Amino acid sequence: MTELFKSSRNLIVASLALLSCTGSVLAQSATNLTTTLPLNDLSSFQSPGKSWEIAGDVTANLKKANALVLSNGTGILVNLPSKRNKGADLLTNFEHGDLDLELDYMLAKESNSGIYLQGRYEVQLNDSWGTKTATSSDNGGIYERWDEKGRKGFEGHAPRQNVSRAPGLWQRLKISFQAPCFDANGRKIENAKILRMELNGVTLHENLELFGPTRGAMGNNEVATGPLRIQGDHGAIALKNIKVTDYSKPKPELKNLKYTIYKGKFDKEPDLNNLPPEAEGTSVLLTSDINPLPKNFLIRYTGNLDVKEAGNYSFSLNTAGGRGLMRINNKVLIAGNERNQRASMSLPAGSVPFELLYTKVVDWSKPAVGIAVAGPGIRECLLGDPAASTDVRNNQPAGPILVEAPTNTILRSFMDIPSQNGEGRGTRVVHSVNVGSADQVHYTYDMDNGNIVQVWRGGFLDATPMWYSRGNGSSRPVGAVQYFGDPAFSVAKLASEQTAWVADSAGTSFRPKGYVLDEQDRPTFIYQTYGSTVQDQITVLPNGEGINRQLTVQNPTANLYARMAHGSSIEAISKDTYLVDGKSYYLRLDDAGGAKPILRDSNGRKELLVPVKGKLSYSVLF
Repeated sequence: MTELFKSSRNLIVASLALLSCTGSVLAQSATNLTTTLPLNDLSSFQSPGKSWEIAGDVTANLKKANALVLSNGTGILVNLPSKRNKGADLLTNFEHGDLDLELDYMLAKESNSGIYLQGRYEVQLNDSWGTKTATSSDNGGIYERWDEKGRKGFEGHAPRQNVSRAPGLWQRLKISFQAPCFDANGRKIENAKILRMELNGVTLHENLELFGPTRGAMGNNEVATGPLRIQGDHGAIALKNIKVTDYSKPKPELKNLKYTIYKGKFDKEPDLNNLPPEAEGTSVLLTSDINPLPKNFLIRYTGNLDVKEAGNYSFSLNTAGGRGLMRINNKVLIAGNERNQRASMSLPAGSVPFELLYTKVVDWSKPAVGIAVAGPGIRECLLGDPAASTDVRNNQPAGPILVEAPTNTILRSFMDIPSQNGEGRGTRVVHSVNVGSADQVHYTYDMDNGNIVQVWRGGFLDATPMWYSRGNGSSRPVGAVQYFGDPAFSVAKLASEQTAWVADSAGTSFRPKGYVLDEQDRPTFIYQTYGSTVQDQITVLPNGEGINRQLTVQNPTANLYARMAHGSSIEAISKDTYLVDGKSYYLRLDDAGGAKPILRDSNGRKELLVPVKGKLSYSVLF
């Protein structure tokens, strides 16, 4: 006999995606159907106008509207409309239905552009840096509709929060899109949807139904497939790393389903040939909604899985209040009661045998069973109960317990900082002070190192991990985060300009002395190091453009330096302004007290230091 389960824990069903025409989540990519558009030339696009070109690098000017400076090379798609080259929209050679789209884009100052899914539904790309209350016309919004009936400005959707970065910085956009569905007669039976959209790591829209084309669409008709379209007649924009995952392949289907119901609790697979059934029949859908059902039961489903195309398929089995065993093509693929169990197998095209055993053993649980499948060109979809995609009991994620910052706000907690090289678990800052502002720019200060570890734009904090149930003491940013690398001291004494930065507290005599609040409840942090007292004041810049930091050192010791930035790259773009970490943020040196900054290499990375002789002021714009 085959054991149905190895454990009695985790019986509750986990969330599943629904069918492509009934909803989904930002799906796992089928890598063999994921394409990165080659940007060696413009051959990926239909009849590109003269305003479009390919570049190797691009930089914006924070003080000049619609201006981008290009460098020779390939890999970046750029639009520079002008009076001479007025600019035209750019259409891809391919057409798409359901897809996931990922790309990086950079806007010039005051620039306005957009991405039209299927050429019809516009995701707004706009320089909304510093905008406090975003609308559907702002960055990350779904633009409003106009229609042939004369209605104007309706059904626009503002982003949940404004997480826009400054002009000249790369922004990351991810969209999971579901195309409208049509019946055999071409009648629309389901609207298009933005299943999920993320900007700079923050979810802006989920399961957003699109009832028709937005203003400026290439057609007011809706279609099963259409090209991607990039708006080109409004402003300067650069794009790179354009990745498309296609989900147009036909999905597997369960057919010829028969069910048999047995009464009782079963810890192991019984000998069903010698067990009298309570009921039996046929079904067009894998479901536990069969009445009447005994209080405790086992349902056995048999049938065929119709596979349209050979390939490797991933399955997920969820059983509410019970246990399951699934055989496909006469092989046990999943057996147990772990929620959201996953396994993969290679299947040939055609019809293969299917068998599922589902036994309910938890008295209070409502029965539900669901199987999700994903494969080449197939977004994960459900082959069972819609009820299996929702919580049955106690499985809803906790929270969120959100902390807002309508005024200057301070919350102390643990804060987890991810590893900046993508390896390992990162760092937990145990003495962090999180400072929020009404300008929607917030930061975390590490009291153990006298340094800022992160700054973010948007919402303030999600305190669910700290306050839900027993909690673990940590909170997490709600908005788009800019990390400043692994926690380290901000001020250190170096033997020379080339001495490695201080890695631990030995010899520093570092002593945190807390913080004091000004009349606006903004903290100035105080600590002692190398016999000097440091006052560290951080304030939000006007219009929420970033933060300003002022270090005041009393009785500075000799050879004292401040490390203002470190990252994979630091490039000077003017006498006092630098672009850091692949154009992730700007650092502007406001007042170095006459000291000259030092840009140096350090273990394959870059560091920007400045000698500290009393006062230092710089700003981070992001």
